[in-house]
Amino acid sequence: MKKYLIALASVFILSCFLTPTFAQQKQLTKHQVKKWYRKKAWLGGANAQPHSSINKQELARQYQLNKAYWDKAFAFIKEHDLVTLAKGKYPIDGDNVFASITEDPSKDFDKTTWESHRKYIDLQYIITGEEKMGVWPVAKATVIKEYDDKKDVANYTAEGKFYVGTPTTFFLFFPTDAHRPNITPGGNKVVKKLVIKIRYAD
Repeated sequence: MKKYLIALASVFILSCFLTPTFAQQKQLTKHQVKKWYRKKAWLGGANAQPHSSINKQELARQYQLNKAYWDKAFAFIKEHDLVTLAKGKYPIDGDNVFASITEDPSKDFDKTTWESHRKYIDLQYIITGEEKMGVWPVAKATVIKEYDDKKDVANYTAEGKFYVGTPTTFFLFFPTDAHRPNITPGGNKVVKKLVIKIRYAD
C-alpha cells in the first residue's frame, strides 16, 4: 500500500511539471476574450481607459503568457500620481517592464515617423493634454529603415488610421502594429505621457 501511494504521488508530481499552462493549452475564443476584456479585472483597479484600437485577442494572449509583467505595469499606473510624477525613467521589473514620463509639445505630422518594435510592447498613456496617434499593420507598411536590434525599432511609410488620445486613455502597440505617436491634433500643445515597455512573449 505504501509503495502504491508513493508511486501515485510521483505520477502526480510529474504530471504537474508536464502539464502545460492554461495559455499553452488553448487559445481563447473571441467570445471569451470579449468577456474577459469587458470585465477589466486585468487593469487591477488602475485609472486607465483602453483605446478601442487595441488588439484585444493579442492583449489576452500576452496577458496569459506574462501576467506578472502586465499586473506590475498597471500597478505602476494605479500607485503613482502621474500628474505630479517628474519626467524621467522608472524601473518596474528590470529589463522586462520599465517606464518613462515625457512632457513635451506634440509635433507636426511631418516631424513624426512610423515605427514598430520586436522585443517590447508599447503602452502609451496620456496623462495631460491630447495627442494624435496612428496605427497600421506592419504587414501592410513599407520599410524605410531596417530593424535596429540595439534600439528595438524599425521605421516605415504607411497609410494608417489616426486617433486622438485624451487623459487616462492608453494605447497598446504590439510588434505587429506600426505606430506613429506624438502628432499634434492642433496647436502643438504640451502633452504629458507615460510610456511603459512590456517584454513581448512569442
